[in-house]
Amino acid sequence: MSIGSLLKKKIFDIAKNSKTIRVVLRGERDAIYRAKMVMDDPFVKIDDRLVYFQTFSGRGYSDSPKAMYEYMLKAPEYRDFRFVWSFREPEKYSFLLENGRTETVAFRSRADNKALRRAGYWIANYRMLDYQYPRKGQTYVQCWHGTPLKRLGYDIQASDNAMNSIEEIREKYRTDAEKFSYLLSPSPFATEKFATAWNLVETGQTDKIIEEGYPRNDRLVNVSEEGRTAVRKKLGVDDKKVILYAPTWRDNQHVSGEGYTYKTEVDFDKLRDALGDEYVILFRAHYLVANSFDFERYAGFVVDVSSYDDINDLYIASDLLVTDYSSVFFDYSNLRKPVIFYMYDLEQYANEMRGFYMSLDELPGPIVRDEDALIACIRVADEWSPDEKYVAFNKRFNPYEDGNSSARVLKKIIKR
Repeated sequence: MSIGSLLKKKIFDIAKNSKTIRVVLRGERDAIYRAKMVMDDPFVKIDDRLVYFQTFSGRGYSDSPKAMYEYMLKAPEYRDFRFVWSFREPEKYSFLLENGRTETVAFRSRADNKALRRAGYWIANYRMLDYQYPRKGQTYVQCWHGTPLKRLGYDIQASDNAMNSIEEIREKYRTDAEKFSYLLSPSPFATEKFATAWNLVETGQTDKIIEEGYPRNDRLVNVSEEGRTAVRKKLGVDDKKVILYAPTWRDNQHVSGEGYTYKTEVDFDKLRDALGDEYVILFRAHYLVANSFDFERYAGFVVDVSSYDDINDLYIASDLLVTDYSSVFFDYSNLRKPVIFYMYDLEQYANEMRGFYMSLDELPGPIVRDEDALIACIRVADEWSPDEKYVAFNKRFNPYEDGNSSARVLKKIIKR
């Protein structure tokens, strides 16, 4: 490990154990970066035909920003707009440059700062960095990245987060709410929870919420059988039944200098012995998880797709979803396919980490606690069809998903 890495780890260790030191260090860092952001392009004018896109802090090309961007590329009413995408590895996305109206920049670079200063619109699905504030006349659209099952922001009552106290988490959400012009919501349920999570009721900002569905789900609603076949061939899973396993992260699993980690608790040997002849598992870790996974011994049965950009492809390719507390099942339910909830640490997660916004009785699938029950549920998945509970779930949580959310959202945020 280099001297720089050791120093970074030491600083993280100190910050973990002292809220005061964390606050001071973050405050100084943000002040420096905010000044640098202005100095990188101090006199630039805002371009109201330039749109800046970012997903998961530059980690990929996906989600609602991708859906809105691709809609704008095709729609004649936006033919005079230009676009900037921010990526941590922009060289991976050079294909976007084939469109003459699109450029890419490196996340947190000088070019990124300039793009943020110039763009009339910021469209992101995660909190912008604390030092990144829109200027007067800029429109910041917070798409967010899912209907919440776990409590967020101001609604968190108990937290085992390794890097932030409850007060620090709330401050991050307060800052974000101060910045964004709009917050997208897929349902009345999400609107209610977002309003309290970002403290929008108390601060009189509930009018910032746009309740028109998630643009990213347009593709799930509109996908054809030909499209599904093409995705399965692309992933190399067209000869077996496909299980998408997408667990979420744990707030208390953090390694200094690396980030949040995840320990797989599934007995893949047992699953392979029982299911290996018929099934393949696509394993998808949460985007915040920093560690990698070695599934070499399960070659042909488990495929690590954690770094695969667009989870919509994985939804479309799979035959069923296994998750725990991730919000992926809300979107996945638009496909009317089975969902199984593998919650081996339910009591700890519910009582010590986050807590939930809804009764688990409302979940659109069975809760299992061990591999035997999980295998049993997978074996009968072929016989599954949406029941009344599943249909009611979609009516409550996905009422606007008709394949046209991108058009409706853009009509509300773009000033013509």
